[in-house]
Amino acid sequence: MSHHILLPRMMEIGKGASEKVSDILASLHCSKPLIVTDKMMVELGYAEKITAQLADIGIVADVFADTVPEPTVSSIEFGVSMVRENEYDCIVALGGGSPIDSAKAISILGKYGGQMRDYKFPTVTDAAGLPIIAIPTTAGTGSEVTRFTIITDEKTSEKMLCVGRGFMPTAALVDYTLTQSLPQRVTADTGIDALTHAIEAFVSKKANLYSDAQALSAMALIAPNLRAVFVDGNNEQAREAMMLGSTLAGIAFSNASVALVHGMSRPIGAAFHVPHGLSNAMLLPAVTAFSLPSAATRYAMCARAMGVASQADADDVANEKLLQELNALNADLQVPTPADFGIDKADFFAIVDNMAEQAIASGSPGNNPRVPTADEIVSIYTSLW
Repeated sequence: MSHHILLPRMMEIGKGASEKVSDILASLHCSKPLIVTDKMMVELGYAEKITAQLADIGIVADVFADTVPEPTVSSIEFGVSMVRENEYDCIVALGGGSPIDSAKAISILGKYGGQMRDYKFPTVTDAAGLPIIAIPTTAGTGSEVTRFTIITDEKTSEKMLCVGRGFMPTAALVDYTLTQSLPQRVTADTGIDALTHAIEAFVSKKANLYSDAQALSAMALIAPNLRAVFVDGNNEQAREAMMLGSTLAGIAFSNASVALVHGMSRPIGAAFHVPHGLSNAMLLPAVTAFSLPSAATRYAMCARAMGVASQADADDVANEKLLQELNALNADLQVPTPADFGIDKADFFAIVDNMAEQAIASGSPGNNPRVPTADEIVSIYTSLW
């Protein structure tokens, strides 16, 4: 059986990769880019560095810096209008997963029109939008190498998963030095997001030999270095390992899909404004414990790749060590419970049935090694308390 593998057409990885924007635009024969980013990237001077690079070769770039964490239909509207009203020939997406996801949506809606809901899964969007040059500034989402974007419909509080070749960036410039200014909380949340991508890609029912290789490598890079970058954000070696691990994890799940953690995480984020990586972290130990009986060998391989179990450990021993590590990691990275985050218990319990329906509708739980019923999803949600 063959597997269809999708990657960006071009990738630059390592220190200084973000300085290759001009070369990439030249190779794509693009000369009128729109930079899609956020206000923090402007304040840190990262957006100005990109515009200065382009100015050196005579290119003037407009900037849309109003993207928001967990992008919504309304947050991308002005960016879409800019694309419709101007003759941009590409988009430079600079920032974490939210600006890159926003850029993907702006690329498609700006070129083809319609509403974001028109592109929601199970619709598959393979038609190419404007070329995207993705420059990630977090080691977490892997959005620079995925065929997905997630945009929230604020009217229904639904995080809409949009899928297809049209959402794959044309180029990815992966420069770990851009992550060295990240706050500690963002470092932790995005790091656990990347680890979750790798684990879920490996246990997914859609896993394949190619995605397995990326996922195992990602786990080996992320697990030993996540605590190190949390404690010392200037640890350059650990930052580099995390950045590469995040990109490999993105490649893995883009070609194998995520599973139950992500399916359950999106409704929590949409309803209670919990950052995506943080809601993943809240769920990862409980979902892993639920799923273990159906993929004991695979989860044991995750434990060994992460370095928390040895090759000599039996699968059941390795899996116990994996569960211990996931709980310990949450404690060390100061991951709050839903209650500690400030979510009202009554409000949470009032919508667990609806969140379970949204999780199932996303399609991700169907990739899980143990496919849950709606009642089982509700049970996992309530166990978080």
